[in-house]
Amino acid sequence: MRLLVVEDDDEMRALMERGLAAEGYRVTAVENGVEALIALGEQGFDLAVVDVMMPGMSGFELARRIREREDPVRILLVTARDAVDDRVFGLDAGADDYLTKPFAFAELTARLRALGRRESAGAPRTIEVGDVSIDSEARRVSIKGQRVAVSPTEFALLRLLARSVGTVVDRPKILEEVWDGSQHVDPNVVEQYISYLRKKLTSHEATVAISTVRGRGYRLDLLGA
Repeated sequence: MRLLVVEDDDEMRALMERGLAAEGYRVTAVENGVEALIALGEQGFDLAVVDVMMPGMSGFELARRIREREDPVRILLVTARDAVDDRVFGLDAGADDYLTKPFAFAELTARLRALGRRESAGAPRTIEVGDVSIDSEARRVSIKGQRVAVSPTEFALLRLLARSVGTVVDRPKILEEVWDGSQHVDPNVVEQYISYLRKKLTSHEATVAISTVRGRGYRLDLLGA
C-alpha cells in the first residue's frame, strides 16, 4: 500500500518512514500540509499518517482539505492532544482514526492494518466521471447510461484511475491495486489493459480519456476540461 507520512519533526518523520517501509509500505514522507497536498495531487495514496500539531496548516485543516477534494485516502491523525473534544474535532474534519502520543509502534501498525482492511468513509459506492459511471458494489460500468462489458481486471483498473481523476497513477500503484502487487506480471500487461479500456471509452464516445504520462504512469482526464 502507498502511505503518506506528514510530520514536521525530522527525527519522528525519519523513524516512521524507516519503520513503516520495513513493514512493507511504500512510504512518502513530507514535513507539512502544503507538501502533503502536493504529494496527494501527484500520486494516489491508500493511507496517510498525519501529525496534528504542525506549523502553518494543522493536521485538522489538512484532513478537511483532503476531504474537500474527495480524496478517499484513509487518514490516521497522530497527536499528543488526547482530549475528547480534540478527537471528535479530528474525526469530524475527515479523519478515519485517531492515535495519541506517546504510542507503541505496534499500535500504529495495527491501526494502519485495520484501516487498510476497510473502505474509507470518503469512498463512494458509485464513482461518476463525466458520463462514465462506476458502481463498486455491482461492479458495473456504464457510459451515457448504457452498460459496458468489462473484465474484472478492466473494472479494477478503470476504478483506480477514476478514484484519482486528473492525477497520475504510477505503475507500481497499478500493479499493487489491480494485480495484488505480483512481481510476475509482464511489464507490458498494464499497457495492454490500458489499450482495452481506451478502445471501449472511444467506441462509446465517452467524455473521458486515459493519458499516458511518460516515465510516470497513467491519468484519467475529462475531455475539454
